[in-house]
Amino acid sequence: MLQNMKGAIFDLDGVIVDTAKYHFLAWAELARELGFEFTEEDNERLKGVSRMRSLDILLEVGGLDFPEEEKIAMADKKNKLYVEFINKLDQSELLPGVKEYLTGLRERGVGIALGSASKNAMFILDKLNITDLFDAVVDGNKVSNAKPDPEVFLTGAVELKLQPEECVVFEDAEAGVEAGKAAGMKVVGIGKPEILKEADLVVAGLHELL
Repeated sequence: MLQNMKGAIFDLDGVIVDTAKYHFLAWAELARELGFEFTEEDNERLKGVSRMRSLDILLEVGGLDFPEEEKIAMADKKNKLYVEFINKLDQSELLPGVKEYLTGLRERGVGIALGSASKNAMFILDKLNITDLFDAVVDGNKVSNAKPDPEVFLTGAVELKLQPEECVVFEDAEAGVEAGKAAGMKVVGIGKPEILKEADLVVAGLHELL
């Protein structure tokens, strides 16, 4: 599967870098301002989910509801908090084996794309100093449907000028694995086998594939 792939499409959070902790801190801060606690356990429900859907889940946890206009302002506020956190990112926060694995793929002539719901993807790649390792970046600014919809990965294949079956997806979230399979691609799960049981292969991180 990995030997024959012509394209590799990577999720960002939890695969390339662990920015999930910063998302959590930003959401938790917003919840505190709204008068309730948002726990790490609650945060599990937000993995691989779009910003507005994440806000809906957070408000559900707090038993609150707001008009759409206010919700957009809240999502923007959360993003500002998050950007403050990730502003301090540097290459030291790359997950183990990431740079080596991406460099190895480039040497083999494999097309590399990012497939992430994050609207801050380019900013993060720049901070990590690995933008030049990607042939295509498909993020929340380019697609409208969140995972488990396969749009982000299908768009990645188009940008790499490849067929879906020629690509392998690297994902840490259940919704992302589902999206990859729905796109007709093989999927490498990054994380726990019991959570990512639909993936074709599960590893703890890209360092295991070196």
